[in-house]
Amino acid sequence: MKSALAKAWCPSVPTDNDPETDLPNIDREQLHPIDVEGLARPGEPDHPPRILMLYGSLREHSYSRFLTQEAARVLTELGAETRIYDPAGLPLVDDAPDTHEKVVELRNLSLWSEGQVWCSPERHGAMTGIMKTQIDWLPLAPIGGMRPTQGRTVALMQVCGGSQSFNAVNQLRILGRWMRMITIPNQSSVPKAFLEFGADGRMKPSPYYNRMVDVMEELMKFTLLTRGRSAYLVDRYSERVESAEQLSRRVNMASI
Repeated sequence: MKSALAKAWCPSVPTDNDPETDLPNIDREQLHPIDVEGLARPGEPDHPPRILMLYGSLREHSYSRFLTQEAARVLTELGAETRIYDPAGLPLVDDAPDTHEKVVELRNLSLWSEGQVWCSPERHGAMTGIMKTQIDWLPLAPIGGMRPTQGRTVALMQVCGGSQSFNAVNQLRILGRWMRMITIPNQSSVPKAFLEFGADGRMKPSPYYNRMVDVMEELMKFTLLTRGRSAYLVDRYSERVESAEQLSRRVNMASI
């Protein structure tokens, strides 16, 4: 018998056509409930997974934002609690103090999260500066005793203006590893994004949409599997023999 929590996370048919929750492209018979009991041990956290979502464009008609919003709808349907960070107004690293309100907001959201989604356009063969700036504002060093990224899961997506490419997600995968995150195997790349979204910003049904759903399902599973034991997974001998003060000096070296 499934727990009450598992039942609560079963996909449900919306009662209206709210664009924030409506999933017209989903075959609900095939969107299976997340088997919480098969992933989390008794006594582990039982609240909805907390997912922070970052996108890498400030354009009004931003395809990376549209894809992120579609992914958030799927995650919400699967039982997650999502937060999408708006990068507008975030200063360049070192161009403002870390007390800047947009920096504080980003760091607090990262500390709140148990998993993340990073979605960038590919520009000149790479992730955008907007995407990289968000990640660069997240320190490896602890904030209030907690590291803002270590031990969290992360899923990677990108949108392309032309043919399908994986340059941005490949770079993001390196960053995820560098930020000591559990970077899930699956990823999403949407080519010719201008053909995959309607004027209303909603994604059209396609294999690319289905792949995005695959990635969000996988993120949910990995998050449930690891969040209750992430502290143990990232417990390191080298850090146990190093004082907190020494660790802070090392990861915040002024020469970097």
